[in-house]
Amino acid sequence: MTSTGENQPARHQEVGHKSLLQSDALYQYILETSVYPREPESMKELREVTAKHPWNLMTTSADEGQFLNMLLKLINAKNTMEIGVYTGYSLLATALALPDDGKILAMDINRENYELGLPIIEKAGVAHKIDFKEGPALPVLDQMIEDGKYHGTFDFIFVDADKDNYLNYHKRLIDLVKIGGLIGYDNTLWNGSVVAPPDAPLRKYVRYYRDFVLELNKALAVDPRIEICQLPVGDGITLCRRIS
Repeated sequence: MTSTGENQPARHQEVGHKSLLQSDALYQYILETSVYPREPESMKELREVTAKHPWNLMTTSADEGQFLNMLLKLINAKNTMEIGVYTGYSLLATALALPDDGKILAMDINRENYELGLPIIEKAGVAHKIDFKEGPALPVLDQMIEDGKYHGTFDFIFVDADKDNYLNYHKRLIDLVKIGGLIGYDNTLWNGSVVAPPDAPLRKYVRYYRDFVLELNKALAVDPRIEICQLPVGDGITLCRRIS
């Protein structure tokens, strides 16, 4: 392992790199041994297209994509939702895991990014599972709750969007996910900044959203309607299983 100083591992050079592991060499080992050899060709292609995009740090990491794909199969998910799509890497991981008649309601404020990955999703033969809506998710969720027929209908919901709205999403999603179903909140360890000292040199956007992530983590930890499991995969993902 190369180092930039005594006992100081070099930062991983891979575009869109997100790992909380102390050693970048260890993360590379996981990717090269277990993730990349099993990554579907379509996901590899989408990952490589996304790497060229200026906002590539927004993408789901390859190991997290693999984790979501396995998780969805384990819970036999069929009806799912994704808030925050970007170019669609996690969306493709989901679509590949669902049965042919599975459905994903996918929402993002930027259709252009989604359309970057759409040809690859279409080529993979899973685009028919996706209902993409452009625009803010909260009004759509409010409408679904008002309609009444969507309560408890989702097997799995993945949120990787505006961190300052995570708690607003949670208030609504808890009604839409079924009892025994899962909500996954992404970036709940937020670049490791959740334990950074107040004077730590953080990027402006990391510092801005950190308090919202901390608030979410505290709220989920005491919410009696869910069981939770926070995992250091990618940038941290918290799984919430609705129990009431």
